[in-house]
Amino acid sequence: MTAAFLALLGRDLRLALRAGGGAGLGVVFFLAVVVVTPFAIGPDLALLARIGPAILWIGALLASLIGLDRLFAADAEDGSLDLMYMVELPLELIAAAKGLAHWIATGLPLVVAAPLLSLLLNLQAEAIGALTLTLLVGTPAITFLGLIGAAFASAFRRGGLLVAVLVMPLTIPVLIFAVAATGAAVTGPVPFGTPFLVLVGLSLAALVMGPVAAAAALRATRS
Repeated sequence: MTAAFLALLGRDLRLALRAGGGAGLGVVFFLAVVVVTPFAIGPDLALLARIGPAILWIGALLASLIGLDRLFAADAEDGSLDLMYMVELPLELIAAAKGLAHWIATGLPLVVAAPLLSLLLNLQAEAIGALTLTLLVGTPAITFLGLIGAAFASAFRRGGLLVAVLVMPLTIPVLIFAVAATGAAVTGPVPFGTPFLVLVGLSLAALVMGPVAAAAALRATRS
């Protein structure tokens, strides 16, 4: 079972890198959001530093949604999904492997790029460190919650908008506590650990519930 999980993980990673729509496109979109924002806000560096974590997190949230609509839809179109139903690996672990591959290809590069892009928004070292830590913990929650929308989208030929509509409301708590944790690390008065632990809890819940709900959605759309 472990070998099958790792094989599926490696397959999806190779497909993401070959398609050119994984890490590269997500980081480019992330960069575009961060670069355009200062032109809209103006030269107020204090304001940029204050709203910078929220801007970076919104950019990361939107960039993480890139490619989610094709996560199961591409396999449904070429028949690979039908073969996955026949293997011994539970459908929940199949969904988990695909979610992990998507996060490695799309979410992890955002975490790596965030410290450099934070400098464009005049963030201080404390804010950069807190932001990077919240992205590392919070972006998996976005991906694994996105599995639910991706599973429903596999039943439709054009499900990109459906994924955004389904996933965005689910990710609002992640966004709130991630930005709150970053702000608490810089200005307080709430300790950084309080919202950060809530963010960790949300991510752990998403890691468990996301694949289970996605597997249920795939079974429902197949029947």
